[in-house]
Amino acid sequence: MNVTVLLLSVNEATMLARSLPAVLAQAPAADVVVIDNACTDDTARLAEQHGVRRIALHPRRSYAEAINLGIAATDGEAVLLLNADCFLRTGFLVAALARLTEPGVGSVAPKLIRAPRRPGEDPVVSAQLDAAGMVVDRRRKNGLVGHGRSAAAHAHCAPAFGADGAAALYRRATLEACRLGEREVLDEDMALWASDVDLAWRAQLLGWRCVYEPAAVAEHVRTYSPSTRAQVSERDRRIQFRNRYLMMIKNDTLAGLVRDLFPILSYELLAFGHVLVRERHLLGAYAELPRHLRPALARRRVVQSRVCASAPFGLRAPV
Repeated sequence: MNVTVLLLSVNEATMLARSLPAVLAQAPAADVVVIDNACTDDTARLAEQHGVRRIALHPRRSYAEAINLGIAATDGEAVLLLNADCFLRTGFLVAALARLTEPGVGSVAPKLIRAPRRPGEDPVVSAQLDAAGMVVDRRRKNGLVGHGRSAAAHAHCAPAFGADGAAALYRRATLEACRLGEREVLDEDMALWASDVDLAWRAQLLGWRCVYEPAAVAEHVRTYSPSTRAQVSERDRRIQFRNRYLMMIKNDTLAGLVRDLFPILSYELLAFGHVLVRERHLLGAYAELPRHLRPALARRRVVQSRVCASAPFGLRAPV
C-alpha cells in the first residue's frame, strides 16, 4: 500500500525541523508533502533541503481547507495526516499500516505521547499520554482517550472512535467515501476544532472501523486539550463549542438521539449554565449557529444518504 504523508506547517519551522526528518527516516519511499500554509519562516527552505514536495498556500487557509487541498493534490492509497508538532517514533508507519490493511479498517489511531514545546522543558509532560484515540460519549461530547495518564497506559490494540488529527492514518478509499463535496473531506465550515472528530464520526456511519494501535507511537506538542483549554483564545473556544452542534446536525441519527435524549438534554442544561456563569463569550456560539444551519443541513443530506445499514452508531467508550 503506497503512502502519502501530508505534513502541515503554519509557521512551525522549528517543529518541522524535527518532524520532517523523523518521517523520512522511516518512510523513504513515501510521498512526503509539506503543506506550507502561508508560512513566513524557514518552512520552504526545510522542504527544499530535504527534497520533498511543497504545496504553498497563499493566503493562509483554515486547517480543514489546507488538508483538503493536500488530499486533492496527492494519490497515495494510505494518507497520513500529520501536524508539524507531531514527531513519529521509529516503527510508527510499519505498525500503523499493518492495521490499515485489515478488512473494514478505514483509519488507525496511534499512541500519542505528550511532548514539551522545547526539549528538556518539562520531563513530567513527556511521561504522560496525550491521546490513545478519540471518543464521543452519549452526551455528544468529544474527548481524548487517556489524556494525562501514564505513557505506559493503553498498551493494547483496541477499537477506537477515531484518530486525533495530529497524526491520523486513513485509507484514501475512506476519505473518498466521506467526501462532502468536490474536494471537501474535512468540513470547511468547522475550520479546525473537532473537524477530525466529525470526519471520524462520518467514517463510522459509512461502515469504516478505526483501530487504536499502541505500537505506532508519536510525540505531540498539544495546543488544545482539557489540560490547556484555559490558555486558548476565547474565539477558538467559541468555535470549538459551536462545532459540536454542527457535528450533531450532520451526523446524528434519529434512533441515536431518541436513545440518548436524557444525557444530551442534561448536558445541554449544564453547559448553558456554565456559559452564563463562567464563559459568557460562548453565547456567541449559539448566535452563530443559524448562519451555519443551511450548509450543515445540506451536508447532512449527503452524509445520511450514504449511511451503512449495518454500521454501528459510532459512539464508543474509551479503549
